[in-house]
Amino acid sequence: MQQTFFDLLGSDFNHLKTKQSNDWYWHFSDYPKTKNGLKVFSCFACGGGSTMGYKLAGYDVIGDLEIDKRMNSIYLANHNPKHNFVMDIREFNEIDDSQIPKELFDLDILDGSPPCTTFSMAGKREKSWGVKKKFREGQKEQTLDDLSFVFIDTVKKLRPRFVIMENVEGLTKGNAWRYVQRIYKHFHDIGYKVKHWLLKGEQMGVPQKRHRVFFIATKLNVDLEKLDMSFLYAPINFEEVKSQEGSMEGITDNLLGLIKYAKYGDRNLENACIKARGKSSFFNYCFVYDDQVAPTLTAHCNNIRWDTKTRLSKQDIISISSFPQDYNFLTDSLDGVSYVCGMSVPPLMIKRISERLEPIIKKAKLEEGDKNELNKW
Repeated sequence: MQQTFFDLLGSDFNHLKTKQSNDWYWHFSDYPKTKNGLKVFSCFACGGGSTMGYKLAGYDVIGDLEIDKRMNSIYLANHNPKHNFVMDIREFNEIDDSQIPKELFDLDILDGSPPCTTFSMAGKREKSWGVKKKFREGQKEQTLDDLSFVFIDTVKKLRPRFVIMENVEGLTKGNAWRYVQRIYKHFHDIGYKVKHWLLKGEQMGVPQKRHRVFFIATKLNVDLEKLDMSFLYAPINFEEVKSQEGSMEGITDNLLGLIKYAKYGDRNLENACIKARGKSSFFNYCFVYDDQVAPTLTAHCNNIRWDTKTRLSKQDIISISSFPQDYNFLTDSLDGVSYVCGMSVPPLMIKRISERLEPIIKKAKLEEGDKNELNKW
């Protein structure tokens, strides 16, 4: 076997080696039989991408909050939470503390992925900030760009030991950066330290170029500057996870006509549209190549397999999202599957992060307990 540079350096440098990932393929039965004793509550739970990541790492996810009744039905079918709240998080924050289960005030992690449509680089961005409208995320008229701050109000209410908040990469770009600054201020104002990282799914063993911003905050005596959130997993190309055939669902003659103008290497159908019609469009229809990591999956799954000139199959979507193979989507439609996966955090991203956090949380809790004992004296 050929030695690598890191083999020559010795075991002290094992953490710098590129790791191989095959745990993107899994079933619910793969959850660890023994839990690590740490409790999580998930807000904006969606299909439970975060929930599954914590459970894969051994955490006990004791409940969730989700505004969308249809999405909540899917969550219930797959995760059977102990505490389930179906409501706007703003309404949750108004509930009297006496009406909330006591164990929600003793959380190790409060998890939240505020809906990110308004910060997506493919969306309207600034034009939608502060605008109240009926978004698909919840089927009610609301604003989305302020939900990070509403979530921090939930942190203030429940006072968890740690917080993990996720959003799209676009939150850190352009004028959206002021939201990041406000997020830091809001956390500091309620007594939490906070730091954020831009993490990439393809570096974390996820077969997809999923780039997300993660904020980690804590009220405990932990130096977040020393928290290592670098991940060195080898990229997983699409050919390693793809199903035998793609899906013809939604493939129209119009779309096939445009695909004929595409060249191998095109990122999407935009150039083909310019050639065929003389105008720029269809830039959201990205190509998926066998020898590359699949691009970000959107809720509408416009990605096109170059090999078959079809959309991704349901099996493709499940695999590149690192969802369990036996997940119950309560639907057989391709759009239904892609919506759940596209709106959810890939479970493996949360698994990696929460595994890295586990010893830090346990150590901080011990120190917190020792301090409380001293205060009694």
